[in-house]
Amino acid sequence: MNYLEQIFARLEREKASPVVGEVRDGAVAWAKGEELLRMVSQARGFVRARGLRVGDRCALYGSNSIQWIAADLALMAEGIIVVPIDPRQVSSEIAVVLRDSTPAMILCADAGFAANVNATVTDGKSHLALFKDIFEGQAGAWSPPVTRSGSDPATIVYTSGTSGEQKGVIITTGNITFMLGCTNARLDLLMGLRTEPDRVFQYAPFSFGAARILLLTSLSRNSQLVLSTDLTKLSDELKLAEPNYFVNVPLFLERVRRRIEESIAKRGGFAAKVFSGARRAYLGEGGVIDRVYLKLANSIIFPTIRKGVGANLKALICGSAPLAVETQKFFMMLGILVLQVYGLTETTAICTMDDPRHVEPGFVGPTIPGIEMKIGEGGEILVRGPNVFKGYWQKPEATAKALEGSWFHTGDQGEMNSNGNWRITGRLKNLLILNSGHNIAPEPLEEKLASLLPEAQQVMLMGNQRSFLAALVTIPSADGDHSARVQAALNAMNANQPHYKQIRGFAVLRQSFTAEDGLLTTMGKLKRDAIAARFGSEIESAYRQRPA
Repeated sequence: MNYLEQIFARLEREKASPVVGEVRDGAVAWAKGEELLRMVSQARGFVRARGLRVGDRCALYGSNSIQWIAADLALMAEGIIVVPIDPRQVSSEIAVVLRDSTPAMILCADAGFAANVNATVTDGKSHLALFKDIFEGQAGAWSPPVTRSGSDPATIVYTSGTSGEQKGVIITTGNITFMLGCTNARLDLLMGLRTEPDRVFQYAPFSFGAARILLLTSLSRNSQLVLSTDLTKLSDELKLAEPNYFVNVPLFLERVRRRIEESIAKRGGFAAKVFSGARRAYLGEGGVIDRVYLKLANSIIFPTIRKGVGANLKALICGSAPLAVETQKFFMMLGILVLQVYGLTETTAICTMDDPRHVEPGFVGPTIPGIEMKIGEGGEILVRGPNVFKGYWQKPEATAKALEGSWFHTGDQGEMNSNGNWRITGRLKNLLILNSGHNIAPEPLEEKLASLLPEAQQVMLMGNQRSFLAALVTIPSADGDHSARVQAALNAMNANQPHYKQIRGFAVLRQSFTAEDGLLTTMGKLKRDAIAARFGSEIESAYRQRPA
C-alpha cells in the first residue's frame, strides 16, 4: 500500500473517531474519520468537474486547517501534483512560485488572496477556487485513489537555494511512502505499546516539508492531530491539545527556555538557588550541595515546570535549524526528552532521527534505516536512498549538479561519531539559517541594502542560529553618525520583505574590508568567517538591538 491508501484505510477504520481538530474559541473542534473522508470526496468531485487531470499541477494556499488537509488529500488521490504555498510569503515570492509551476488551478482559503493573484499574477486567466465553494457540494460515491507508481510526482515543494532563487523540489509517491514508514517506526519507539491514540500538536505551516510529513504520518497512524489557529496563543492552544509530541524549530524551544529562566529568576530566593545548583550538578560542574539541589529540583520544581510545558508530553521533536546543545540539555534536565531530526526538502524532510532510547545532546541521531549518508569533498554530507527527491522542477542543470555521482549533495558539513550519531558542523556555502528554520541567501539582500546606501563600501549579513538578521555596514567616512541613514534604508527595505528576511539590527564600521587585512579575497569577495571573528564585539552589539 502506498501512503494514500494507508491513510484512507485508517480513516475508514476509524470513521467514528476524532482524527483532526482545530482550536476555535477556546476549544478543539474535531473532525471524525467519516467527516474527513466526506470532505475529501467533495473536493475530488470539485476538481474532477473542472477538468483537472492526472499529472496536472494545482497550487494550494491557506493557513493550516481541516479544509486544507482535505483538499491536499483529494488532489493527490486524483493524481494531481500539489504545489503548497507558504501563506507567510510576500506576493512577489508567491508570484515566482506560481509562474514557475504553472498550476492548472489555484485553491485558496482567502478571497482577498485569490483576487490579488488573479489581478497581478495570472492576468485574470487562471482558474481559482475558494475552499468555501469546494466544500459546499455533494460528496459523491467513494472511489480508490488513482493508481500511481512510486516514481510519480506527488507534490512540488519550493525552497530557496544559496542564490536566493526558489526551486521546486519534486517529491514522489515513493518518497513519501518510504518516509512515513520511517517516522511511524520512530514514533512507535517513543510511544511504546498503547491502545489510545497519540496526541499531536501542529503549528508549523503545511508548506514546510517536515510539517507535511508530520501531518501525513499523523493521518496514517492512530493519533489525534490538533492544529494551531493563532500563533499568538500557542501557550493556551498547547494546554487544550495536551500533546504527547510535536515538531518545533529551535527558536520556539529557546523562547520557552528563556521564559522558564526568567520566571525562576523573578521568583528569586530559595527556588532560584535550588534551580541554579541543580543546573550545575546536571552539567557535572557542581559540588555535593548542588547534587542535593538537583534531587530537590527533581522533586519539587521540575515536575511543576514539566506540567506547564505539557502534562502529557513525551518528547519535543526539533528540526529545520541547528539547536543549541545548551538548550537541549536544559530541557532534558527538566525531564523533557528533546529529539532532533536532520534533513532537507530534497530528502523528503528527513535523513536522521534521534532514537528515543539513545539520545546524545548536540547530535541529530543516526541515519534512518534504508538511507545512506557519507562525507564527500570538503566535509560535505552526501545522501542516497528512497527519500531523495526526483529533481528540481524544470531545472535539469540544477538537478544534475545536486545529484552528481548518484548522491544528493546537501551543502551541509557534518561528522558521525562511533555510536553512529551525526552532528551537523556547518554550511559549505553562505546560506544563513535562522533558528526559526528559515533559509536565507544573504547576497541579494546585501546587494539591495548596498544600493540604498551608496556611501557604504561593503555590507555583510549575519544570522546563523540567530532569531533575526543583522548587518555589518562599512562606511569609512569620518564625518557624522550614519546610523540614522542606515536605519532609514533598512526601514524602506524591510517594508517589502517577509518577516524572516527583515534586517533588524546593524553595526556601522568606520573601516573597509580589504584583501590586505585578510577580510577580502583577491577577487574582492567577503571572507565571512574572518570578518565575523575580527568584529565579534560589533556583531554582538548589533544583536543587542531589540528586533522591530
